[in-house]
Amino acid sequence: MKLEQAAKQLEALGNPTRLKLYRILVRAGEAGRPVGYLQESLGIAASTLSHHLHRLILTGLVSQERQATTLICRANYPMMNDLIGFLADECCADAACNPAVDDAAA
Repeated sequence: MKLEQAAKQLEALGNPTRLKLYRILVRAGEAGRPVGYLQESLGIAASTLSHHLHRLILTGLVSQERQATTLICRANYPMMNDLIGFLADECCADAACNPAVDDAAA
C-alpha cells in the first residue's frame, strides 16, 4: 500500500461519525448492513449518511451493492487488512537502534 492511499483512508476514518459507521460495518461481517439500518443506528439524516458513506467508498474501505430496493453497505476487509498491515509492517523495526526506549519502559 502506498503512503498516500493509507493517509486518505486514515483521514476518512478520522471523522467520529465515519469511524462509528465503519465499525458498524466491520462488525456486520460479509453480509453488511442496509443503509436504513445504518441511518437508524447513527441517528443521522440520509444526506449526511450519504456524504460519509461516499468518503469511505472513495477510499476503498466500503462497498455498496443494490439488492432489489435495498442498498447494502459492506466493509472491504481486504482493504482494511492492507491498511492494518501498512501500519504494522515496520513495527519495532528500529527497536534495536534505540535501547533508551527499552530501558525507560522497564
